[in-house]
Amino acid sequence: MSEAEYLSGRLLLAMPGMGDERFDHAVVAMCVHDEQGALGIGIGHVRDGITLHGLLEDIGIDPGVAPDVPVLNGGPVETARGFVLHSNDWSGEGSVTVNPLCELSASMDVLRAIAEGRGPSRYLVALGYAGWGAGQLEGEMRRHGWYAAKGRSEILFNTPTGRRWLQTWKGEGIDPSHLVAQTGSA
Repeated sequence: MSEAEYLSGRLLLAMPGMGDERFDHAVVAMCVHDEQGALGIGIGHVRDGITLHGLLEDIGIDPGVAPDVPVLNGGPVETARGFVLHSNDWSGEGSVTVNPLCELSASMDVLRAIAEGRGPSRYLVALGYAGWGAGQLEGEMRRHGWYAAKGRSEILFNTPTGRRWLQTWKGEGIDPSHLVAQTGSA
């Protein structure tokens, strides 16, 4: 792939019938994609039984003024590792800019800042990530497992979690029910 074809900053949508139940109706914010591989954070599914307050308490941070929001299932890799996708009005050591979507932070600093009310104005907290080795994502794309949609921060921050897959398709001008008919699966 040429540099122009790398998918950082895009939203990956699982195609209907892709065959991997872990990614059913998945929406993945692509944070890093280069010749070495890819890393994305799932934003389409809530992690059952875990909220931000519980997560903060588990890692020894007083929740303070942070709202008790759901934590997302970021992906099947390193499911205990935390990530925060957030607006660019906060940045800390190790934060990565993911244009045009957001910033990505994986340090405790961003969680402390959120709890203290001095963090980013908009954020999503996830556990785990989706990762691909060199060339792996490209192969899955060729087998029609994923669709690379335009990166839209409003999908991340203004769309309810359970509606992100559908709304991203709609933002692309695609009715996913037509995709189901073409693949023959629901």
